[in-house]
Order: sequence, then structure tokens, then C-alpha cells
Amino acid sequence: MAQTDTGEPQISDIEEAPGTKYTTSELERLGRERPGVFESIWVEFGFCFALLGSMFVSEYFVSGFNVLLPALSSALHIPSKAETWPASVFSLVTGAFLLPAGRLADMYGGYPVFLIGLVWFVVWSIIAGFSQNYIMLIFARALQGFGPAAFLPSGIMLLGSIYRPGPRKNLVFSLYGAFAPVGFFAGIFFAGLCAQLLTWRWYFFIGTFMLVAVTVVSYLSIPSDRAEKKGKGKSVKMDWLGTLTIVPGLILIVYAITDGSHAPNGWATPYIPITFILGWIFIAAAVYIEGWVAEQPLLPGDVFHVKGMPALVLALFFQYGVFGIYLFYASFYIELVLGASPLLTTAYFTPMCVGGLILATVGGLILHLLPGTILLLISGTCYIVPVLLFAIIPENPNYWAYIFTAMICATAGIDVTYNVTNIFITTSMPKPRQGLAGALINSILFLGISLFLGLADLAVSETADTGQKQSYKVAFWFATGISGAALIIMFLGVRIGKAESGLTADEKAEMELGLNQRGSNPRVEHVRREDLYRTPSIR
Repeated sequence: MAQTDTGEPQISDIEEAPGTKYTTSELERLGRERPGVFESIWVEFGFCFALLGSMFVSEYFVSGFNVLLPALSSALHIPSKAETWPASVFSLVTGAFLLPAGRLADMYGGYPVFLIGLVWFVVWSIIAGFSQNYIMLIFARALQGFGPAAFLPSGIMLLGSIYRPGPRKNLVFSLYGAFAPVGFFAGIFFAGLCAQLLTWRWYFFIGTFMLVAVTVVSYLSIPSDRAEKKGKGKSVKMDWLGTLTIVPGLILIVYAITDGSHAPNGWATPYIPITFILGWIFIAAAVYIEGWVAEQPLLPGDVFHVKGMPALVLALFFQYGVFGIYLFYASFYIELVLGASPLLTTAYFTPMCVGGLILATVGGLILHLLPGTILLLISGTCYIVPVLLFAIIPENPNYWAYIFTAMICATAGIDVTYNVTNIFITTSMPKPRQGLAGALINSILFLGISLFLGLADLAVSETADTGQKQSYKVAFWFATGISGAALIIMFLGVRIGKAESGLTADEKAEMELGLNQRGSNPRVEHVRREDLYRTPSIR
């Protein structure tokens, strides 16, 4: 096995030696066996721990903060008009910088970008725990967001590059998605524990301990792709014009929507419409640059040339926004309207954790058996149920009928959608675009949460005179409408096949080139032309 100058195995080692002939049975075997880059099952276990742990800690710092916010507001004297910012600025910064970070991973390798993101996250999590006022806290939360912006796309890049299409990749990706609700639950649990029994600072310190463990294991177990990128990465360039227009455009638009309801005169406050208009000007400039100026755009237009891809991205954007609204307002509704303590609120969210693990395990075993379209329609329906139940929840609800059912459906919605689309997108893109794949997936997630949470906050603020309970229900009705629209878009515009064992995107390109030239590719000469389409596809 080849190694780098530091003795670390290279990701390129997973490529088969020249002359290998892939029959259908060999593709099936390759899709199930351990990648050759891992010297033992324990190395693979460490790799999976690192990648799953990174998802865990990112969700920990998103979800738990909502439960911690009431205690934080009191301790740091956060004004009500500024309460949304400590919760949303983290997701906003992460979402805005995912595409540039994904490009850095394509340029320099997933391994270094992943580690740098984790180390950065550790530093600013410690600083957040020592915040002396809410301004410092918001600043630290914003800078925390650069960490996940780096390690989330590079993490998906590593997973997508190392694992071939097949059941093993399906299982690992399913577990990766499952650790989102597990991390979400852990965040709520420790936030409730710290708010009720300790101090809010321990929420950040406990998260930092977890981050340090993930960082150490990542350093020791993730195979380095730096040597591979030294050659291939030189042809990949940063799109600075795209970065300088996309990032400020997204931040300004979401800032205007989020702060518009809390400004002194609402949207009549001069800086709100100004930032909103400036944001769209930046986005318009970005569209022009990405489409006609940039040599290597951050988001190449050909990504959306596949029939159905625009519909998939739009539906996911809506659905992830619904999930963000549900997480934020369900925790507030349970704690402030139903009067549950922080620890009881944690208990209410337990089904999301347990259900997520079960769904991930089962999902990883059946993704190659059921068409992705069916799974997406099921998960799309599951997005509607939790927000609808909270929209109609009575004064003294039955836990099993309303809250338990809502939690199970919420985790079913996000887990199935995240897994199916992650596997499809990473399998469809070649190695040089795996960083782009990870950035696109997470950009839709974080920007959907930030934008729609801002719109929901605007709706809640505009109906505040109806009472806290009713204004929260407005947010849930808003989310119900969005989830219904997403299901219709998914039903009409998206078709995804089974996640079976098959050729990688690079091998399919080689095969297509060989067939077009009427030649024979020695690596895949036993694979028929129709086998090119055995991996998930949008039609």
C-alpha cells in the first residue's frame, strides 16, 4: 500500500490495479467489502467514528442551544429582539461558507480541511463558553460556524471518495445521517442538564471535550489524500469572484429577513431594505459570474443539467427549512407553552434519537432494494406530520398521540431524505467534485434552516399580539404549507433509482469514452453499457 511522506495511506489506494475486469458479481462484491485504504476493520471503525462524530458535534451545537437560550438570555441579559441571532448566526455562517470550503477540499484534500475545521471549532467553542456578554457570544457563535463549513463538506468528500457504490456505502452514509438526530438529542440533553443543574458555560465545555476526542481520532485514523491532491488539485482553482459575491449576498439576505421583525421600525427601518436589496444585487452578480465569467465556478451550471436536479434541490431546500422551524419552535413550545422543565423537554425529544438510529440501520440495509423515489415520497409525507400536529396540538395534549408521533415522523423525514440524496449526489459526481458534492448537500441544509427560520420568526413577531401560543402555531402552519409544497415538487419532478452496487462516476466516464471510441477499457470490459446506469439516477 502506497503511503505519503508522513506514513499515512493515500485515498488513491482504493482504485483497483490496471487490468482488473469488473463483472456484475465483482461489482456487487466490491460494493460490500472493506475499502483497501483501511488496513484493518479497526482503522475503518476509527474513520467512521471520526466522520460520524463530526456530524454529532455539529448538531450538538445547533439543537442544544435552543434549549439553553432561555437560561442564556437571563444570564447575559440578551434582549428579546436579539434572541434569534445567537441561534441562527451559527447556521448562517456555516451555510454561507460551505461552497468555498468545498472548493478548498477539492484543491488541497479532504483530510487537511477536515482537521483544520475541527481545530477551529474547538478554539471558538472554548471562547464561547467564556463569553462575558451577548455580543461576545454572538461573535463566538458566528466564528464557530467556520468549523462545520470546513469539515462537513470535506467529510462527505472523504466518505464519497473512499466507499464505492453499494450496500457498505449505503450503511455508512445512513449511520452518518443518523448521527444528526443523535447529536441533536445529546445537545438537548446536555443543554437541559446544564441549564437546570450546572451553568450554561458547561454546555460549551462538554461539547469541547467531545470535539477534542473527535479531532484526535480523526488525526490518527483518516487516510490522507494530500499527496493525491498535490498533483490533481493543482488543476482546481478557487473562484474568488464567486466567493466574494455569493457569501455576502447570502448573509445580507438572511440577515435582513431575520432581523427585519426585530428592528426598531420593522421593515421600515432603513438598514433592513438596504441590506435586503444589496444581498440580491450580490446574488445577481454571482449568477452572472458563475454562469459566464468564472473559469471554474463554485457551483457549476452543469450540476443542474441533469433532469430533475433543480426540482430535487428546491424540494430539499424547503424540507430542511421545515425541519429547522420544527426544531426551534417545538423546543420553545414544549418548554414555554406546555411548561416542561429543560430535562423533561429533553425526554420529549428522546424518540428522535432512538428512532434515528433504528431508521439508519434499517435504511442502510434496504436502500439498494427500494427505489429512492418511493423513499423520498415517504419521507416527504413525514415532514408534514410533525409541524401539522404541533399546529393543531390541544391545551393538554396526549404525549403519545401528538409529541411522540411528531418526533418519530420528524426523524424519519430528515434521516431518509438526507441519506438517499447524499448517496445519490456523491455517487453521481467524480472524485474532483466530491468537495462540491459535500458543499452542495450541506449548503441546502444550513441555508434552508437559516432562511426559513428567519421567515418563521417574522411571522411569529407579526402575530405576537395573539399570544405566544398562537404565534408559535402560526410558525407551524407556515411550515405545514412549505412541507406540502416540497412533497408536490418531489412527486412531480424527481425520480431516483435504487442505490445498488455499480461503477463509480469516474469509471462510468471511462466506460462511456471507451464505448464512444469503439475501444475496450480493460478495467471494465465485462460491464455492459446498461450497467452504466445501475447507480442511482434522476430521470
